[in-house]
Amino acid sequence: MKNICILVCMLFSLASATGKTPKNNRYLSIADSVLNNVLNLYHTADGLLTETYPVNPDQKITYLAGGMQQNGMLQASFLWPYSGMMSGCVALYKATGNKKYKKILENRILAGMNQYWDDSRQPACYQSYPTKYGQHGRYYDDNIWIALDYCDYYGLTHHPAYLEKAVALYQYIYSGWSDELGGGIFWCEQQKEGKHTCSNAPSAVLGVKLYRLTKDNKYLEKAKETYAWTKKNLSDPNDHLYWDNINLKGNIAKEKYAYNSGQMIQAGVLLYEETGDEQYLRDAQQTAAGTDTFFRTKADKKDPTFKVHKDMAWFNVILFRGLKALYKIDKNPAYVNAMVENVLHAWENYRDENGLLGRDWSGHKEEPYKWLLDNACLIEFFAEIN
Repeated sequence: MKNICILVCMLFSLASATGKTPKNNRYLSIADSVLNNVLNLYHTADGLLTETYPVNPDQKITYLAGGMQQNGMLQASFLWPYSGMMSGCVALYKATGNKKYKKILENRILAGMNQYWDDSRQPACYQSYPTKYGQHGRYYDDNIWIALDYCDYYGLTHHPAYLEKAVALYQYIYSGWSDELGGGIFWCEQQKEGKHTCSNAPSAVLGVKLYRLTKDNKYLEKAKETYAWTKKNLSDPNDHLYWDNINLKGNIAKEKYAYNSGQMIQAGVLLYEETGDEQYLRDAQQTAAGTDTFFRTKADKKDPTFKVHKDMAWFNVILFRGLKALYKIDKNPAYVNAMVENVLHAWENYRDENGLLGRDWSGHKEEPYKWLLDNACLIEFFAEIN
């Protein structure tokens, strides 16, 4: 395994480097290669992407549509994995300033994403499957991830349309807030049975980002309220990680996923930066420690002494967002370095013949059909190692 001190230098001395391009930065080179590989392998004739490569002939449409399950053959990816390509392009453009990524994002990725835009139901938002195939389920969390990317992209371009889109999605997302359980946002518009960490924690992050862009205090106040509701209802007091959801009867689904805790870490850091309230920072540090203990526990296939984050790839990347935000405040590199070691080890050891990774970075699981999101998320991860 790489010496931790060397890795720290590799990671964080790059932050002040000039002229960062895929040609002179190993991590950006990997991110660029993954982007091109995904666009080449997963493309469809109508400007969308496939859910897997190769296409899984047995995969069906399973997302909700007007409260009914659909069983037709999958013609394109769902919104969630597709949106990972937006995150990757934004991260690459932020890291390099190369307008190639801006062009890919605007002409290729956002053009395709428009095919998911549903304004037949109000408030308008992105639905889970292209609208040309009919009405399908609309998920608050799907739209949050995209709104976060629009915030970041507006910060890079200052193009008003991107901020307008983020605000429109925010309005849709908070249309899912209700008084049941004392507040909180539902997960799915068509299935309002429970309130999930994944629809509330990133909404707190989104609120702070919009506050920073607009200076409108309503966003900050709602972010604080959303954070407090999530912590009160879904935090495990024993390890400070976050459970999955609470249903309207008050029953908690106690599964733990890395991205849920990762978004509460990031929300805590951002709220600490804006308010100066050190409780937010303490929360973030306690949750970060909990994630390392709970998730970095899976033995690697080739080196059982090497412990890998056991959650799926995209969940790990969203956790990395939180851990990187925390590192910028407390300068403790241990958690981010561990995640970087994990992804580099997987990249060097477990890519398939097509240059694709699966969702399991430990190398144990055979995955003949590589999911779009498992590879799209690598673009963001490698672009963010700086």
